[in-house]
Amino acid sequence: MENLSDGAPAADHLGPVCGPVHCVWEGGAELGEGLLWSMREQALYWVDILGCRLHRLDLTTGALREWTFAETISALAERTGAPGLIVTLRRGFALFDPATDSEPRYLHQPEPELPGNRFNDGKCDAQGRFWAGSMDFACEVPTGALYRYDPDGQCTRHDEGFVVTNGPTWAMDSGGLCLYFNDTLQGSTYRYDVDPAAGTLSNKQLWHRMAPGDGLPDGMTTDALGRVWIAHWGSACVSCHDPVTARELGRVLLPTSHVTTCTFGGPDLHTLFITTARTGLTPEQLAAEPLAGGLFAVSVDSPGLPANLFGG
Repeated sequence: MENLSDGAPAADHLGPVCGPVHCVWEGGAELGEGLLWSMREQALYWVDILGCRLHRLDLTTGALREWTFAETISALAERTGAPGLIVTLRRGFALFDPATDSEPRYLHQPEPELPGNRFNDGKCDAQGRFWAGSMDFACEVPTGALYRYDPDGQCTRHDEGFVVTNGPTWAMDSGGLCLYFNDTLQGSTYRYDVDPAAGTLSNKQLWHRMAPGDGLPDGMTTDALGRVWIAHWGSACVSCHDPVTARELGRVLLPTSHVTTCTFGGPDLHTLFITTARTGLTPEQLAAEPLAGGLFAVSVDSPGLPANLFGG
């Protein structure tokens, strides 16, 4: 762990203290993403987007299961009132119960006019609404958007004009609750003011831009102190930031370049799990990074927050 704090922590948030990084799964995902720690199952879920697979790891027994789909699967959340998951497939939102279903069941496809798009990252807010972003599958044109899917089936588009979307995550700043969302190819993280009751966004601002050569912002999460953790695509690390100033407080270094997302899990939520990818690496890079596409874990000073459940 490289601690970048200078001894005067911004917004009373201390620099993180982490243990050693270790690889808990060496399966070599093409594009690992979609991490979810299930509190009720005490198990970790994640996906390989380009491999069209969902994985589940029981940390107590080490048992690993996987499901293969006919299309990409990119993000997931557990349901409040029923077993199983809400997931994003290539074209939108769907339900899937790993215990009983042979394939997912679509709920809503918000972009029938954009066959070149696919959904990417997403997660639920505290009110049980699922937020997810779409993107251009070829990562070339700004056809991506940010959506909110409600338990009653209403789907709202909140922002658009992105090539590649990642996030969201939530934290408090001096003005109240904020949503953070990544415009990945621009290297930019935006913050929006949130009205929690209405589920609306306002006051979009550039919160952080990654320095040239430091990779691109991918998936992210928030810990119990409100610090925002961001995976760096192309820069072999996860950085931790003050939610108000965006100042970097420290980073976790990984043994592979393309770091895709992170989430907190384990019985006490003190473990940061991190996914990575093989796609986009040259043969020379793959030879030098044998753990590319693996799932990693590191202990952190502050616990994370339990994943929010989908209200439907």
